[in-house]
This record gives sequence, structure tokens and C-alpha cells, in this order.
Amino acid sequence: MLAILRNRTYRHLFAAQVIALLGTGLMTVALGLLAYDLAGADAGAVLGTALAIKMVAYVGLAPVAQAFTDRLPRRPLLVGLDLIRGAVALGLPFVSEIWQIYLLIFVLQAASAAFTPTFQATIPDILPDENDYTRALSLSRLAYDLESLVSPMLAAALLSIISFHSLFAGTVVGFLVSAALVLSVRLPGPQVGPQSGPRRGVWDRTTRGMRIYLATPRLRGLLAINLAVAAAGSMVIVNTVVLVKAGFGLAEPQVALALAAFGAGSMIAALALPSVLDRLSDRPVMLAGAAVLVIGTAAGVAAMGSYAALLALWLVLGLGYSTAQTPSGRLLRRSAHAPDRPAVFAAQFALSHACWLICYPLAGYLGATAGMGPAFMAMSLIGAAGLGLAWRLWPQGDPDDIGHDHAGLPAGHPHLVAHGANGRHHHPLVIDDLHRQWPVWRAS
Repeated sequence: MLAILRNRTYRHLFAAQVIALLGTGLMTVALGLLAYDLAGADAGAVLGTALAIKMVAYVGLAPVAQAFTDRLPRRPLLVGLDLIRGAVALGLPFVSEIWQIYLLIFVLQAASAAFTPTFQATIPDILPDENDYTRALSLSRLAYDLESLVSPMLAAALLSIISFHSLFAGTVVGFLVSAALVLSVRLPGPQVGPQSGPRRGVWDRTTRGMRIYLATPRLRGLLAINLAVAAAGSMVIVNTVVLVKAGFGLAEPQVALALAAFGAGSMIAALALPSVLDRLSDRPVMLAGAAVLVIGTAAGVAAMGSYAALLALWLVLGLGYSTAQTPSGRLLRRSAHAPDRPAVFAAQFALSHACWLICYPLAGYLGATAGMGPAFMAMSLIGAAGLGLAWRLWPQGDPDDIGHDHAGLPAGHPHLVAHGANGRHHHPLVIDDLHRQWPVWRAS
């Protein structure tokens, strides 16, 4: 897996991702503690609302930002967005009112809504080989797990000598170092010229990724899996601080340790996935991960009895979380031509976070009003609905070489000539200007 780090450009980008996420992880711990400091036992509801605002920024702005930035030079764009995020994080230690948390989180995540899809869409251009890209996805998943594992451990150590307000400084440093590392390499530019297709209007560019995504069966299945992931993940992210501090009467370091257990499970799965995906296709692996999340969330009712049981459950949920999510980049890459990849990654970013937008406030509200037991059961049922939809929407075998024809194309059209037929023909298919709908396919 580590062999791909010989690629200097990818190595620097991966380091930038790791360092920025370490800083973001410190912010996640500090934000939870800040919410508890301001709201006490209602911290879950406050944090759930803050994270819902984050999701609103992601869902509403990611496709629009991509439409306006898809032809801008990637390196200055990513550096500028890192600097904006660092500047906003600088203001978080001075928050004294709950509404200030909401405002700063929106501005910070608006910049992330433009940064993350652009960053993700750059990696397949740097690593065009499928095996290299699969390993890059696992390394990327490990980087995200550092936010859940190393950051809480680092936060626990720092909290013994400093106040949690000082943890926000780590977020600022992370964004600044990330910007410096991106600046140190040359990135492939956005697709322009003959290979990029016609120049499109803003509305077309804004909606193109969504249209490709929602017309592709495997990506509709991915959206349903995103719902199962969000249902389980929201219980961990929103309610850990309440379960540990209000439920078990423990201190801040134990909050960090619980989040680290979740990250450890996710990291174990990410390390194992490259070899698993060499032998199995994406569909059964991702469905199995979603099933673990559904069962594990239901088991949360039993885990409320002891802190040790909670740690074990969070570890299992981390395993399912990474297994269900990590291969998603492979699906997105297979499902779009290179010029359309940024739009499709932006659609995944927005639609997956729409699922979190539903689940974050629901997990916080149910935990605060109905209790943690009903919250666990409700989120498990939502996850089960997502798993069932994914099973239904994503065909077994995941075919993309499907017989189809083009009734509106004239005989002799270059596409028909290229595939050796003026009528029905086969080729690996993605949604584009010539294929606006997925052909009907039935297993033989």
C-alpha cells in the first residue's frame, strides 16, 4: 500500500490531508467540549445543530462551488481555501455564545464544501492506475481515521496541561501546513480544451454531477449506503460526549478515548480493505459494512451499561464505517468520464452530507429528549432502511457493458462507427451527453 507514496505529488497531498485532518480532529474534540461548557447536558442537541449547519453548507454549496471552480487552477484554489479555513478556526477559541458557534461553523464548512471535492477529484488524475487508486483510497480512509484516533489521543494528552480552548490552535496550524504542502507540488489542471467537451452554462455545470449520479444504479445504491453510514456515525459523533460525561460521569480524556476506539476500528478495516477488494467486488463488501453498522447501532442499547462495552461497540462501528465507505471513490471513478469527475465527486459530497444533515440533528434531539436507548433504535431503523434500499437499487454483478442503441443518432455518427454498429451495440457505459439514461439490464 505504501508504495504509492513514491509518487511525490501524491505523497505531498497525502501529508497535507493527514495534517489538516489532525487539526480538524482537535477541533472536533474541542467543539464538543465547548458545546458542553456552554449548554451542559444539552450539548448533544447543540452539537447536533452545529453539525447540521455544517451539512447545510456542504449540501447547498458543494455543487455550486464546483460549477464555478471547475476550470480554475487547482493549486491556488486549494491553498486559498486552506487559508480561509485557518482564519475562521482562529476565531473559535473566542466563542462565548452558542450562535457564534453556528456562524463560524457555517463559514468554515462553506470553504470545505469547495475544497474537499476538488481535492478528491485530483487524486485519480495523479494515480490513473486502478490498483494504485484503490490503495490511495485506503490511505485516504486511514487519514480520516487519524481524525478519530490520533487526534483524540493527542487531545487527551494536551488536555492534561492546557484548556480545551487552546486545542483550536492545532486546527489553525493544520490548515497552514496543509496549504504549504499543496503549494510545494504541481497539480494536474482541470480538463479544458477538446477533451473537456463543450463549454457549459452555470446551471448545467451545477446540476450535471447530480444528474450523472442519480441516473447511475451503483451510485443510487451508494447514496442508500451513505444513509446507513450517517445513521450510525451520527450516534458516535453527536452523543459520545453526552454518553461518557453525563451517562457514565467520566471526564474529558475518556471522551477522547471513546472517539479513538471508533477511529481504531475504522483504521483496522482500512488496512485490510485493499487485499479484500483484490478478491471481492465493491458491492458485497460495502453492503456487509452497512449491515455491521445497522446491527451495531441496535446493540447500543445494551452498551449503555458500561464504559468498556461502549468502547467495544465503538470499535465495531468503526470497522463497519470504514468498510461501507472506503470503496466509494472506486464507484465514482468508474461512473464518469474524467472531465465529469469533479462534478460527480461534488454530487457525492453533497448527497452524502444530506444524509448526515438528516441524522445529525435527529440523533442529538432524540438523545436529549427521548433518551439514548430510543435514539439508538431509531438510528438503527434508519440504517436498515438504507441497507435495504442499497440492496434493491444496486444490481448484483454491477454491469456496465450493456447492450443499447441510440435512436436519435444518424447512421455514420462517430460514436456508432467507433463501436462497430449503427444499431444496438455494447461498450463500458457511463452517463454522458450520448447516454442520458441507464439501459434496462436483466440478469441472465
